[in-house]
Amino acid sequence: MKNFQRLIQSQGRFAASSAIARPSPLRFGSVGQFRFSSNHSASLEEINTKYNDFFTTVQDQFELQRGLNNCFAYDIVPSSDVIEQALRAARRVNDFPTAVRIFEGVKAKLPSKEQYVAYVKELKPVCEELGITLKEDLFH
Repeated sequence: MKNFQRLIQSQGRFAASSAIARPSPLRFGSVGQFRFSSNHSASLEEINTKYNDFFTTVQDQFELQRGLNNCFAYDIVPSSDVIEQALRAARRVNDFPTAVRIFEGVKAKLPSKEQYVAYVKELKPVCEELGITLKEDLFH
């Protein structure tokens, strides 16, 4: 068990239960191929297009949160366009807490703080337009 915990800590995960509860999809084939199910794979562009379209049509909170859970379940970080559409969907369904949590999900998926800062910088105009405040700004 100690070796397993060390392995999880070396991968940046600190809770053994979270690593077991959310297995990441298998990567196979050429670079950029991700597994949807046993007989279908999709490229990064297909996944981004799928979720970009999905968040454009979201009309209620349950749909939004289900889509975010599915989107973040992949072993990839969604593109900034997908995050922007998710933020707009959160605003459309009037769900401020989920909008803040979207950035927490992005922060958890990214391997470095610099990449997170780049995402925040790129999405700052959208956040200002929609009136979304980051957790870091809410709690210093």
